[in-house]
Amino acid sequence: MPDGLCFAGDPRDAAEVEFLADRTWVDARGVRHTELQIFDGFFETIRKARRLVLVDMFYYNDFQRGRPEKTRLLSGELTDVLLQQKKDRPDIVIVVITDPINTVYGALRSAQLESLADAGISVVITDLTRLRDSNPAYSWFWRLFVRPLGNAQGGLLPNPFDPRTRATLRSYLALLNYKANHRKVLLADDGDDWVGIVTSANAQDASSANVNVAIRFRGPAAEDLLETENAVLALSGAEPVKLPFNARGGSTGVTVQILTERAIKHETLRLIAAAGRGEHIKLAMFFLSDRDVIAALIDARTRGVSINVLLDPNRESFGHRKHGIPNRPVAAELVKAGIDVRWADTHGEQSHAKTMLVEKKNGEGILLAGSANMTRRNLDNFNLETSALVRAGLNAKVMHDAKRHFDLLWNNTDGQIFSVPYEHYRNESAILTYLYRFTEKSGWSTF
Repeated sequence: MPDGLCFAGDPRDAAEVEFLADRTWVDARGVRHTELQIFDGFFETIRKARRLVLVDMFYYNDFQRGRPEKTRLLSGELTDVLLQQKKDRPDIVIVVITDPINTVYGALRSAQLESLADAGISVVITDLTRLRDSNPAYSWFWRLFVRPLGNAQGGLLPNPFDPRTRATLRSYLALLNYKANHRKVLLADDGDDWVGIVTSANAQDASSANVNVAIRFRGPAAEDLLETENAVLALSGAEPVKLPFNARGGSTGVTVQILTERAIKHETLRLIAAAGRGEHIKLAMFFLSDRDVIAALIDARTRGVSINVLLDPNRESFGHRKHGIPNRPVAAELVKAGIDVRWADTHGEQSHAKTMLVEKKNGEGILLAGSANMTRRNLDNFNLETSALVRAGLNAKVMHDAKRHFDLLWNNTDGQIFSVPYEHYRNESAILTYLYRFTEKSGWSTF
């Protein structure tokens, strides 16, 4: 791994920590509703900045595929807010880091990214070639025979993410490497303090109705967040951000710890292993497939830990039907071990959060949230990922809000239907299990 990745910061005292959530549900008449907080928090934080705004965002585009999602045009909103902030404060440093998927690996021009660059905002496309190969059976071929050719615009093939535009064969060949800068973070100053946001939400129009969560915090953990982002700038050949930090901690009894890449897995496994009888683990996950995490959950259940797992059914992706891999065979394995599983009741959107809440008998709450799915690609030093680990008393507002969010999704209270029982998408097919295990192990997977 390049220097600065797989980062585990120390738990830092936080002056303020907030839990933000985007929720989509249907009512008793089948009408879909949305309640969005995360990007409102993004935009508020950006507008208050005076010295620095740093955004690292995996999806930053207006692509639409299949059935268009029109809940919010998030990519345009973010672009407008950044441009206005640069116009109002010409001396502010604004850095936008993103993944080459937004140009279909060089085959398309991004009008939004170009408008940012034209306004003097630093736009950095992550150099994924510096990362380890998650699909080694293929990537050796790409590195030897395709990468030297580069890419070109004006392709003849349909864009795999938006059929309104075109891509090249080399774009498809690059896609098969299955690697990404999957982070979704914001860092900005606010007066004499610093604010960080770590989330699972993308600035993508087609993702605007997805269920997501975010942690917004103030304090010295923001300095750790900048260190992890400077590592991405360095591996992409860009200059690091160098600004004096004077973030204030607090005596609130709440700490925030920044974790990236495999450090997220190490802490996940440690937290599950430390849970005992009478304690509770609540997991909401878009993709759950990592064999070590699954084994740890099953082992915890045998010790008497109460476990609730809410999974996306993996039934569709941006209007295209999917076959339930990996979550449906994984759910069957968990249920067989006595773990309670429910499915998100999706209607075009995805239950996209990556969240674990541990409720301890001593009154402590531990919340892990961010970009990382619990999969091999996300947890074993292949993708770039960022999560925040929050520790606080269960009566702290951040824990109260996180618990309320999960319980709302699990219990379908107030006439809001978020989830359905395991039997609704039950699939114990041996073939599906084999496909999941093979693709997870080999790297021939999109999850």
